[in-house]
Amino acid sequence: MAVKKVWQITHSCGHETERDLGDRPADRRASFAQWLAKQECTDCWRAAKAGDEAEKAAWLAAKRTAEHAESEAWSEQFRMPPLEGTEKGIAWGVRCRHQILAAAYTALVLDSGTPESEWERIEDQARTITRAGWWIDQRASEPGDLAELLEAAVDTDRPTENPFV
Repeated sequence: MAVKKVWQITHSCGHETERDLGDRPADRRASFAQWLAKQECTDCWRAAKAGDEAEKAAWLAAKRTAEHAESEAWSEQFRMPPLEGTEKGIAWGVRCRHQILAAAYTALVLDSGTPESEWERIEDQARTITRAGWWIDQRASEPGDLAELLEAAVDTDRPTENPFV
């Protein structure tokens, strides 16, 4: 007599399904059927996953809102000018600018002992960069590189590779 291929599975959620296990070796079907019985059925698993995704999306939206509020308050406190770009780009750019400058202040002033007067010069240069895309592009840069990056950004006498820029 052949080992059965179609198994009746009662899942942990209480739903019953008929499952064809013919694609598995005969000696592994029974243990796989037992494992399936400990799992939720596909419909319940998908419903739970959709709920998890909704919770994750809500958490991320709340986190982004809090980060944006913190970045806006920081920008106002340190007299940073508004950024230019798309609505989404501006929101992202404001967060990036806040994170970049906060990390650079920690690395340069607090950890490396850069004088406050030097930091104020860096901060003044940062105020001249109002394109949100520039701040977004620099989000992965090292905090200690900020002064050099700002110098390059405000150096208008340098030739560009693309003459149409």
